[in-house]
This record gives sequence, C-alpha cells and structure tokens, in this order.
Amino acid sequence: MPRRWIAHLDMDAFYASVELLRYPELRGQPVVIGGSRRHAPTRDGGSWQFATLAGYRGRGVATTATYEARALGLHSGMALARAADRAPQTVLLPVDFDEYRRCSRLFKAAVADVAPVIEDRGIDEIYIDLTEVPGAQDVVGHDPCGGVRALGQSIRNSVREATGLTCSMGITPNKLLSKIASELDKPNGLTVLTMDDVPVRIWPLPVARVNGIGPKAQKALAAIGVFTIGELAAADRAELIQRFGRSYGSWLHEAAHGRDDRAVVTHSEPVSVSRETTFERDLHVKRDRAELARALDHLVQRLAADLQKKGYTARTVGIKLKFEDFRTVTRELTLAQAVQESAALRQACGQCLKRVEFHQRIRLLGVRAGSLARP
Repeated sequence: MPRRWIAHLDMDAFYASVELLRYPELRGQPVVIGGSRRHAPTRDGGSWQFATLAGYRGRGVATTATYEARALGLHSGMALARAADRAPQTVLLPVDFDEYRRCSRLFKAAVADVAPVIEDRGIDEIYIDLTEVPGAQDVVGHDPCGGVRALGQSIRNSVREATGLTCSMGITPNKLLSKIASELDKPNGLTVLTMDDVPVRIWPLPVARVNGIGPKAQKALAAIGVFTIGELAAADRAELIQRFGRSYGSWLHEAAHGRDDRAVVTHSEPVSVSRETTFERDLHVKRDRAELARALDHLVQRLAADLQKKGYTARTVGIKLKFEDFRTVTRELTLAQAVQESAALRQACGQCLKRVEFHQRIRLLGVRAGSLARP
C-alpha cells in the first residue's frame, strides 16, 4: 500500500506579492493592501508615486501586508487608521480582486497539470493529494521522502513559472499536519514531515498552530496548563472529553498526536454567499435612512447576481450589522420557498432588520444567502 502524502500549498503574502509584480520598485519596503481606488498609484513622469498611510483617517482595514510591514506590527484585519499611527510611511495600495483571482486561476492550473487531485481552500491555498502522483513514492539515495520532496519542489517551480510568485508547501501524511508544516518555513519554503517528526517539529509549537483550536479553546486549555501541542498530547484524553465534550475533546487528543484521516475533497458546494460593506462614516438609522437603503439595495442586487451566476437558490436570508462600538449583530430568516431574485431577497432582509434594536450608528452592513440549492 503506498504511503499517503498530502500537501498544503499556501501562496506567500498573496495579494501583496501580486502587487509587487506590478510595482517591483516596492520590493523590500513595507506595503499594506487595503486602500480604495483613490489610493491608486499615479504616474509622475516615468515613475510611480505611491500613497502612504500617513494621515489616513478612513474606515478601511488591511487585507494583507508584505513581510516587511508585518515586521512593523501591521497585519491583515488591522484598521488602517491604527496602522497609520504605528507605521505612517508604509505604502498603501488599493485591492484589485480581479487580478488576484486571475493569478489564483493560474497557480491552480499549474498545480493541476502535475497533480490533479486538488481541494480548493480559497483564493490562495489548496490541498493536494500526492499519493498516486508518479515519483511520490520514490526513494532518493537514503531519503525515503526524496521522491515526494522532489515532486513538491517541481510543483513550486511550476507555480513560480506560471505566476512569478512564490509559495510555501507542507507535505505530510495528512491535511492537519500539512497545514501546520506549510507555515514552518515561510516564505518560499518546503517542509516534508512524517509521523516520526511529530514529537520534534510539531509538539513544541503553541496549540494555536492547530487549525481548529481557536481563541476560546486556547484560553480553556491555558486554564489547565496546556500551551503547546506537546502538552496537549500529554493531557489525559478522558479529562479533555470531560472538559470539552466527547466530540471536540476526542478531536483535540487526536490532533495533538497528528492524526487526521480526512480525504482531499475535490468538489464541494458552497454553504452560503454573502456581500458586505464598511461605510466611510458611521450612519444613523434615521438621519441616514436613504443612504442605508441605497446600500442595502446595492448589496442585495450583488447578492442576487452572485446566486444567479452560480446557479443557486437560497432558503435562508440574513443580515449582518456592525455598530460604532464594533458590536456585531446578525439576524436570519428561513423562507417557505427558495429564492434568488433581488426583490425576494430584499423583502427578507427587511424582515430581518425589523428584529434589530438600533441604539447606535452603523459601521458595517452585510447580507447573506444560505441553505443553497440548485433549482
């Protein structure tokens, strides 16, 4: 029976790296992606002039940052105004999702030419089943992993040739370990691990490195003196089950030992589709009623277009509101019949909004369609 080899490929600082292809003069500089079109570079003679975070007072958030910006404490999800206070001379570029999606298609096609069993995990990461790919089981010299190591490097070279971008890859016997391994040698790294490597390479890492152990679980584990994956592996399984429940407690025990039998899923239906917008200023539910209505109509129209383009109808419709104190509220409505037209979606969103108490101005508005099916 062939040895199981699963890879996790993660593009390095993907959005920022795509922008650096366009503006190579920014290489080595701190750059944040997340501005609006008014922050687009302008030509001055033969050179580009770039906006910086200095004086930024908008409502945007950083989508991603170069590694140089990360070294200054900037990161994805950070408010750009806060980033401006910390590193005002950082270059600010607008997002260009059309270009990012184009590069995403290119790198995935390059991988598929070598290894076709791929699970798409988003615009910049995939899992790949390498088990049956020619060469994966080869022993090179005295290295039993030599074949799959060479295969991983070949895939990375193909991605670089197709896009001009680098990626990091972890190759292990399963998805859980490969996700962790792909982060061990970033950027532009390749890490191959076997189960024998788990005590040395995985156990010293903090439990947060395991995909599925979030902040609440980390806090609960810290309360019982568990901070590293190794400490979690040494914890009593029965105690974990008692504290976290049978399902999650058992999973914690298995994950800490690097055990994961999930298959690479080559196709899955989306659970939901959503659209949202963050306003340039907080909007009052009464004084800014017309502007809020226009924003809701626009979001619903885009949501309807997404459903129709992808060929889905929705049985549940929901709204999301973030208020000026950053409190988030969601409401959802289950419909008697599945819908995909904007009028029906808009009516359902209106019903959801009636169940919200408005005591503060609104920072963000979002709409969501769930329980998707094909008509």
